[in-house]
Amino acid sequence: MSDIILHHYPPSPVSEKIRVVLGIKNLDWRSVIIPRLPPKPDLMPLTGGYRLTPVMQIGADIYCDSQCIARELERRFPEPTLFPGGAQGMAWGVGRWTDGTMFNDVLALVFADAGDDMPEDFKADRGPLYFGPGFDMAALQDKLPQALVQLRTQLGWMDERLTGRDFMLGAEVGLPDALAYYLVWFIRGRYSKGPDFLSQFTHLMEWEKRVQAIGHGNPQDMDASEALTLAKAATPDAPLESDPAALEPTGLVPGDEACVEPTDVSGCPAVTGRITHISAHEIAMARNDARVGDVVVHFPRAGYRVTPGA
Repeated sequence: MSDIILHHYPPSPVSEKIRVVLGIKNLDWRSVIIPRLPPKPDLMPLTGGYRLTPVMQIGADIYCDSQCIARELERRFPEPTLFPGGAQGMAWGVGRWTDGTMFNDVLALVFADAGDDMPEDFKADRGPLYFGPGFDMAALQDKLPQALVQLRTQLGWMDERLTGRDFMLGAEVGLPDALAYYLVWFIRGRYSKGPDFLSQFTHLMEWEKRVQAIGHGNPQDMDASEALTLAKAATPDAPLESDPAALEPTGLVPGDEACVEPTDVSGCPAVTGRITHISAHEIAMARNDARVGDVVVHFPRAGYRVTPGA
């Protein structure tokens, strides 16, 4: 089996989520550090324009979005499971909350708190990406108390859940722990009053230590050029079975050209390709790039818009 290659950068909160998943499964993986800001010249040939972080590469198969990455890691490496007690459906639903409403509240808090101290290039890139083309730092700072109100309630829910439990699902760690942990990690590290704010959640703080102790598996550094060479030498995996055409609301089937873009951020270019697999959970598209040859790029369906290609 080809190596797991994670294209990420250390301060990326969503990457921390996947690093924890790799730790839960105690996997060996290769670490390729990518730039925090575009252009990302050694990532774009793999993804076809998808710029968000992280991206997982296994041979010539490229997995975009942490939802897709976690699902694929569970498929390939089912033990230890991310779903102790059979919590699959519930855990994915929790992810739409933590990666949606709650993540947006954390972003608002971190941005508003940083204010003028945030590097201008980072602000100019991430502000419109996360908050839309009308991004206004001053307006966001006015709403900082409301972000704290919302997060205090939501972190309180997590704290209640951990009463009498080691982890979110009970005695064993699972995907909901990674989904919650990366937000706590982000608040602690990037909000100036993060440690004081989090200290009110006593069960959550003990749980945070337990998740942190799991670690990130067994990473080894890899140069981006080596990852591109490996992709070019590899052949994409045989496609998974697609859903029957009658069940696909878009009417798209394998062989069709399609465009995929995220619905939760602004200004992220659509990726185009020929569909090799399409189902309720995933769409995969074949692409070709001079630097990497033939690759297949995988996306989740939840949180992404799929339309017919040219």
